Amino acid sequence: MSRRFELFPILLIVGALAACERRTPCQGTDCGTLVDAAIGEPGTLLPTSTEEVTARDVDEQLFLKLADVGMSLNTVGDEDFQPSLAEKWEWDGPLTLVFHIDPRARWHDGQPVTAVDVAFTFDAYTDSAVASPFRAQLKRIASVTARDSLTAVVRFRERYPEMFYDAVYHMRIVPAHLLRSIPREQWKTAPFGRQPIGDGPYRFVSWQAGQAIELRSDTGFFLGRPGIRRLIWRFTPDLGVAVTQLIADQVDVREQLVTPEMINRVRAATQVKLYPYPGNIYTYMVFNLRANGDTAKPHPIFGDREIRRALTMAVDRGSLVKSTLGDLGRVPPGPISSLLWIWDPDIRALPYDTAQAARVLNYRGWRDRDGDGVRDHDGQPLAFRVVVPTTSALRRQYARLLQEQFRMVGVHVEIDEVDGSVLQQRIASGKYDAAILSRTNDPSPSSGITQTWTSAGLGGSNYARYSSPAFDRLVDRAIAAPSRDQAKQLWRAAMETINDDAPAIFLYSLGNMAGVHNRVDNVRIRPDSWAALLRTWRIPSDRQIDRDRVER
Repeated sequence: MSRRFELFPILLIVGALAACERRTPCQGTDCGTLVDAAIGEPGTLLPTSTEEVTARDVDEQLFLKLADVGMSLNTVGDEDFQPSLAEKWEWDGPLTLVFHIDPRARWHDGQPVTAVDVAFTFDAYTDSAVASPFRAQLKRIASVTARDSLTAVVRFRERYPEMFYDAVYHMRIVPAHLLRSIPREQWKTAPFGRQPIGDGPYRFVSWQAGQAIELRSDTGFFLGRPGIRRLIWRFTPDLGVAVTQLIADQVDVREQLVTPEMINRVRAATQVKLYPYPGNIYTYMVFNLRANGDTAKPHPIFGDREIRRALTMAVDRGSLVKSTLGDLGRVPPGPISSLLWIWDPDIRALPYDTAQAARVLNYRGWRDRDGDGVRDHDGQPLAFRVVVPTTSALRRQYARLLQEQFRMVGVHVEIDEVDGSVLQQRIASGKYDAAILSRTNDPSPSSGITQTWTSAGLGGSNYARYSSPAFDRLVDRAIAAPSRDQAKQLWRAAMETINDDAPAIFLYSLGNMAGVHNRVDNVRIRPDSWAALLRTWRIPSDRQIDRDRVER
């Protein structure tokens, strides 16, 4: 048979599909396709089990919270919190909060959302078998129970200003009827996480491994039909490729342009509009305080507090920020982004002082005894490996700059550039020396700091394995402080304590700039989560292009 006839049936099928798509174009004000250039692919979309950035953005559309913060990002009391899954709430005494579920809420399989789902979700988030990265933020909640099918009762262990915030912000409610039968130690790899069924404004459509995730609007969503029909997260290998796709009209959104170079490239594209918004990201080089691959032992280098302090003093963080980020970046005064109200440039931090760094290293016995330019002690060179993700050109650049600054004080550094999933696996298992990581902050300092830097985060996102009773006490006191002035002083003391201990070198905090195609209307960006308000974005019918009219 000739090759022409072999291809004929295939061409018929492709032609039929294309004709079908052409015959049923989407028409109206709620059409539209928004394509985001996502750097990296998530491992799961089950919100209890991931804190990965792209997964969080997709989960914003699939799973609801009981209530959510408003544009003010208020975290004290319940002022400006917006009803979501709960239509209303009230306090029943000083330690009990009662939520009333909106009776219109439905899972995407048609089942009603109930208070049983809320109680089940809290139990899962706080279960060590699930090992949720958000478990530490919920430690002040004693219990969540279902009073009846539409009433969830939250009881706290103590009074503090952010009780309501903790009850709603950290948990996306998940369906008990679909997850109850799955062993919780298997949740991270469960099929549900690849084909999720939620209760949010968008329904899951498909996940093409290595390519894209697609969602479609839930036209019967009880809080109102979303303004854009289809959302697609297209996986891109790095920021440079993402920006190229944005300029070429292959994607519509890149939410963080990061560097002046990338912003200038996008600014020259007349079809893209720039949206500045406050930064909620800080980047740091974390030291693994436990031995590489054996968390039962201290790290032979980083287990020594004085060595960590010396390495921190060897880095000129101010010059690095200026040379790489210009006015877009600032040196953070601790593990915080500039989004947080506790940001204070007067917080005491270790200075840039290579002479003092060298003296400390000498005093601790690390000297260059053989003249090869690398310090050694008991036959061991002062050398380590730093792991960075291939997806971040900026972090790879920082790794090389840090490598050179450490070389100047006699420290040898090797750089391992790995895929994001490999990096995550290595830091979670403790199989690394140092890593350059980025974190996003919640609106409250209590959340991310508790999760990543206190003892409550051990076994979760505290990848440094940092444990300081003094730091933990200050954080607990700051969270419980009755006034913001008192809390700010305690947060400052906590930041100065962790800076003195130097479990990481806090490198830069970014201001954010998003690029969005100018056919998209009503673009509003909440600083803590750019995707939180996606369902309110619109693509007017007179601005729509071919992909906006695709009906699937």
